[in-house]
Amino acid sequence: MTSRRRFLAGLLAAGAAPAVSWADIGGPAFLSAGKAGDGRYFLGALGADGSLLFRLPLPDRGHAAAAHPTRAEAVAFARRPGRFADVIDCTSGSRIARLEPEEGLHFYGHGVFSPDGSLLFTTENDYDNARGVIGIWDVSAGYRRAGAFASGGIGPHDMRLRRDAPGLVVANGGIETHPDSGRAKLNLGDMRPNLSYLSFDGQQQDLLELEPDLAQNSIRHLSMAADGTTGFAMQWQGDSGDVVPIVGLHRPGENLRLLGADDPRTRNLNGYGGSLAFTKGGSQIAVTSPRGGVVQVFETTSGQMEAQHHIRDVCGLAASSRGMTATSGSGQVLELTGETVHHLGDHPLAWDNHLVPLA
Repeated sequence: MTSRRRFLAGLLAAGAAPAVSWADIGGPAFLSAGKAGDGRYFLGALGADGSLLFRLPLPDRGHAAAAHPTRAEAVAFARRPGRFADVIDCTSGSRIARLEPEEGLHFYGHGVFSPDGSLLFTTENDYDNARGVIGIWDVSAGYRRAGAFASGGIGPHDMRLRRDAPGLVVANGGIETHPDSGRAKLNLGDMRPNLSYLSFDGQQQDLLELEPDLAQNSIRHLSMAADGTTGFAMQWQGDSGDVVPIVGLHRPGENLRLLGADDPRTRNLNGYGGSLAFTKGGSQIAVTSPRGGVVQVFETTSGQMEAQHHIRDVCGLAASSRGMTATSGSGQVLELTGETVHHLGDHPLAWDNHLVPLA
């Protein structure tokens, strides 16, 4: 694998080959940030079989990543309140660029490329003004900052491309933070989380806000179904004894659907949705909770819980060919099929929060 990457890198340097694709470097299935046993941080690539294909160094703890749609190129984002996003050539392992937000802003750990890969969009915090921002970066100009627009709320975290129309959907968690206060939450009594649907130039296309009794349910993580349905996972900021729904579904112009609201097993999530993923066909959606040590799988039509898997420190989640692939802070890579858990790999490292699919 290493020699193949060097060979392809040499061809590129000589101008003898087109841009190297993900398939050209062995067809990794997923990306994930992690921490090695010696305390060093990295961005890693996993095969569909759970094998670790490569590890590329990061300067500090990562959170999520964005994969370029056509080139073997990834952007690894720092954990909030982070001030770096490293653009990595996954062919050679070299850093192409280091993105740093403008003064008064910090990254929120997520970003997404435009469908053609010409632009990168990043979720950011304008912390002195308690305002969410979407940064725009021109990929062809070496990831030069090209502008920004409002996210439509406070605390934008995850962001995805819409499937039903051109544009973005942003999970505005509603929580005000400031780097002078570390990771403290400054407005828990006045939260207004939302899903903000935006055009690529920042025009508001739709907005979903939760009902007042769920205003402390911070919308954090997203998954998109092929039909344009947005799945979202929440993190409850209210009283610890409350049992509230953690997974919702929404399509613009339709009513919100909350899953598992009447199922007592929802308590096992401990009020915390860590990652979220639809199956490839969209018939199921699953959520992880590292705090609860569970993965819960819901049928999307009925909204009923179909399976629950108890996995310590589980968080990363993505669709696989047979169901879901999950990763844990203890280095496990697992495939979830129906009510069965298959161990694909155990690595001497700690996987971080998210598993980013490459297909």
